[in-house]
Amino acid sequence: MKYTDEFIKDLPKTDLHLHLDGSLRLETLIEAAKKNNIELPSFTKEGLKELVFKENYNNLGEYLNGFQYTCNVLRDLETLERSSYELAIDNQNEGVNYIEVRFAPQLLIDEDSNLQFENIIEAVNNGLERAAKEYNNSKKVISDGYPPFNYGIICCAMRMFGPKGFSPYYSNIFETLKYSSNMDIIKQASMEMVKAAIGLRDQKNIPIVGIDLAGQEEGYPAHKFKEAYAYAHTHFMHKTVHAGEAYGAESIFEAITQCHADRIGHGYALFMPDMIRDKKITDKEKFIKDLASFMADKRTVMEVCLTSNLQTNPAITNIKTHKFKDMLENRMATTICTDNRLVSNTTISKELKLATDNFDIPLKRLKDILAYGFKKSFFHGSYVEKRKYAKTNMQYFDKIVSKHGLEH
Repeated sequence: MKYTDEFIKDLPKTDLHLHLDGSLRLETLIEAAKKNNIELPSFTKEGLKELVFKENYNNLGEYLNGFQYTCNVLRDLETLERSSYELAIDNQNEGVNYIEVRFAPQLLIDEDSNLQFENIIEAVNNGLERAAKEYNNSKKVISDGYPPFNYGIICCAMRMFGPKGFSPYYSNIFETLKYSSNMDIIKQASMEMVKAAIGLRDQKNIPIVGIDLAGQEEGYPAHKFKEAYAYAHTHFMHKTVHAGEAYGAESIFEAITQCHADRIGHGYALFMPDMIRDKKITDKEKFIKDLASFMADKRTVMEVCLTSNLQTNPAITNIKTHKFKDMLENRMATTICTDNRLVSNTTISKELKLATDNFDIPLKRLKDILAYGFKKSFFHGSYVEKRKYAKTNMQYFDKIVSKHGLEH
């Protein structure tokens, strides 16, 4: 079923898979680069759109190229706070009431510039908190009945990094642990990140609501990080994992069974038997069917990023061939996300329009998808508070449906 742009913009929405370093405003990137003497391929919005942040990319490497520039400018506390504030504002302006902003703090740590885990997280939180307070104290919320805005922060561990070209922090680790294997160093960094996130959450009540595992999937399976995820699991920290993005269903299986994943980032390869490489899985179709059924029953949410998937995986030649169709047919819990607003040139409204224009999503199913975004969020608060917040937004959904004269 197709819906109007106005209806989609009016709906209460979430974005649970939202990378800070992939979602800057172009003008902020340019201004911050000039301020900190960082070289860019162009210092105009038009030039950057032509050379770096394109409508279409040839491969994943080209898609990831822009992150070297965004990470460089984010190694500055003022830019971190500004970018976080602006990201919240941009979401508020299109009716997104709840966001979970994720990034890898260790990519930004730089002892020489006094960039520590703590002040990096605090800068991001300060920007998000300021935007939330301004919005929630506005006439729109207080008098006009709009749901309030909320947010959480997700800290990412990196699956893969080396001694050079990633960040000063990672280079220092390799120098310090020179007698350890690369994988042992990577695993130790992930555990350190998880402990730092939990410590800061508990000591300063900063809404660090979850952890994530990002980066190169092939060669760095989820089970390698099970100790760090087990630590998070025993400290009441929510967990998501990038899985099934560049590897098959066994990657998703590991994320759930080895890392206790509450949600899966992307997961579009779940229904691709040719992507399964584990030779012990002899009946691939049955394995996929059983895993999809298990996830549907447990309501393990797929964080679906349609535009990003089209741009990073040339094998998806048409949106209608995206495995989101199979997720819907198997009654899986899904939520629509942007991944990277700048790099993919998208918004939640655009993603929802893309989904509803190309897949069979009647109004009741659309409400379910939006509800999962609120109900399966890693909300910073009690379960009772989260339920109340989700209910408020779903009541607002009904109000918007009535406003636009649609059948419920």
